[in-house]
Amino acid sequence: MSKETVSRLLSNYGMFFILLLLCAFFSFATLTESYPEGAAAAEVVAARLDPASELVAAAVSASSSDTAFAARLTMLLEARGIPLAVVSGNPREIRAGLENLLEQQTVPVQILTTSDAYATVSRVKDNVPGLEAVPVSQPPSHTWPTFLKTDNLLNVANQITVMAIVAAGMTMVIITGGIDLSVGSLIALSTVVTAWLIRRSGGVDATTAALIACSLGGIAACACFGSFSGFMITRFELPPFIATLAIMLVARGFAYIISEGRPIYEIPARFTWLGRGTIGFGIPAAVVLMGAIYAIAGLLMSGTRLGRHIYAVGGNPESARLSGIPNRRVLLFVYTLTGALAGLGGVVMASQLRGGAGTYAPMYELYIIAAVVVGGTSLSGGQGRIAGTLIGAFIIAVIQNGMNLTNVESYTQNVVLGFVILGAVLLDRLKQKGFGMRWLRRAVD
Repeated sequence: MSKETVSRLLSNYGMFFILLLLCAFFSFATLTESYPEGAAAAEVVAARLDPASELVAAAVSASSSDTAFAARLTMLLEARGIPLAVVSGNPREIRAGLENLLEQQTVPVQILTTSDAYATVSRVKDNVPGLEAVPVSQPPSHTWPTFLKTDNLLNVANQITVMAIVAAGMTMVIITGGIDLSVGSLIALSTVVTAWLIRRSGGVDATTAALIACSLGGIAACACFGSFSGFMITRFELPPFIATLAIMLVARGFAYIISEGRPIYEIPARFTWLGRGTIGFGIPAAVVLMGAIYAIAGLLMSGTRLGRHIYAVGGNPESARLSGIPNRRVLLFVYTLTGALAGLGGVVMASQLRGGAGTYAPMYELYIIAAVVVGGTSLSGGQGRIAGTLIGAFIIAVIQNGMNLTNVESYTQNVVLGFVILGAVLLDRLKQKGFGMRWLRRAVD
């Protein structure tokens, strides 16, 4: 493999490799003894039963997982002609159910249960005269990383949706050589505006059309703030840092003024579908929305004239202007779009939390900028990829999730994330100076 090929692979897929290494590390660090749950647990215990078994009892708690276990087990054993008696509830109810079986002179040859209820069922069974010798069976355990459990992976993806959606717009801003510090406040403002409009449109009785209109209102409000930032930057040539810092304070202040300093919770339960609901195969709706945003943003940046203009403005503004590119329009567009995406992120957050408040999304602007930088976008402008930003968002989410699973305290997590951001910026600077290429050539040689 040539040095050029290795360099291209590291440049294009280096952060993806780092993400895979992080996943591998936290998978190893979270290896634990696990038990199947719900319907999967029923499949396992049913497969271990003798087809000629006599009456079998299932004793479970009232949890949703145990209820799913009992329902699936009933279906499987009925199909095989094995009689099954199900008792469920709290320990007292389970004992009453087992005693009722004895009164009917039907002693089960085996009591099946889940890992969660095993200790309780065993204790109850031992205190029921006549059942002391009946064995209690649970699904066998297996070693599996907690990090790689389906629920945890979906949780990681769902947790980054708001940050990742806004980071798509932030990527364009940073590629133009700017920065937007207002996005965290705009997210909070969007939650408040959306919730306030819903309350004014009927509250918990608001129609679906009203919910959509109110959500668009929150997005439009944030787009206006983003457009104002772009106007101040392009018309009066204010530094993006100063202009967006001011808007950050203004937007957060408006969020508190509109909500009168209190959270707004008068929102219908069905509004939570966007933030908490799923679309087929258990995939969160917010994750699907995030994927659609990145697909559109990727096409915009790589396949349209506007995308090429964004790169040109960030690479060399003067050359772009002399080439006939409308620099001001391009900058106005990216700041407006970032504001609108912050508004969309706020709608998703309002859906997740079923409310709006000025306290939402604290320090989100820092996490969003970090995702962009870790994803390989240069703070100097002119370089970056939308797909890299998504990988950067996942890197930050995986680090946070992995540290939570390994019981790392929150203060230490901040230290680690700070060094991650510092390392990403340092690598970018070294790359610009060619240090990485010289090191790579020596390593390959």
